[in-house]
Amino acid sequence: MQNNYVQQYSKVGMQTGVASADPHRLILMLLEGAKASILFAKKEMDTGNIAAKGEAISKAIRIIGELDASLNMEAGGEIAANLRALYDYMSVTLLEANLKNDVKRLLEVMRLLSELKAGWEGIANEVRKTSEAAESKPSKAVLSYGLA
Repeated sequence: MQNNYVQQYSKVGMQTGVASADPHRLILMLLEGAKASILFAKKEMDTGNIAAKGEAISKAIRIIGELDASLNMEAGGEIAANLRALYDYMSVTLLEANLKNDVKRLLEVMRLLSELKAGWEGIANEVRKTSEAAESKPSKAVLSYGLA
């Protein structure tokens, strides 16, 4: 029973975070959510819980789909096209990991998400610095998500 309250509290905390987050933070939250789902899938894969593993991988794929859907292909140009191809690759790799119980593929997608998250954190920091300096020209990566 207590675990249910913890889950409800966690859900409210996450919803509050989403409601108050700027667009940069939302992308970071999605990347972190996909990583967390993959870590959970790995744990469930290790313990042989096939149903929970499949649900966690499906959740990660849905999150990656949301990242893909948020791309602004017109404004983002080549960067957006490259991100779309990467998201497609990650989704296919996660499907293969699920079908073949392949931990290495899960870890590969985890690594890619970590690299994207680190890059996005760098971009978000640069945008903040730029905003503080009153410069108004957004980077191509920011335009890729239509955040300008």
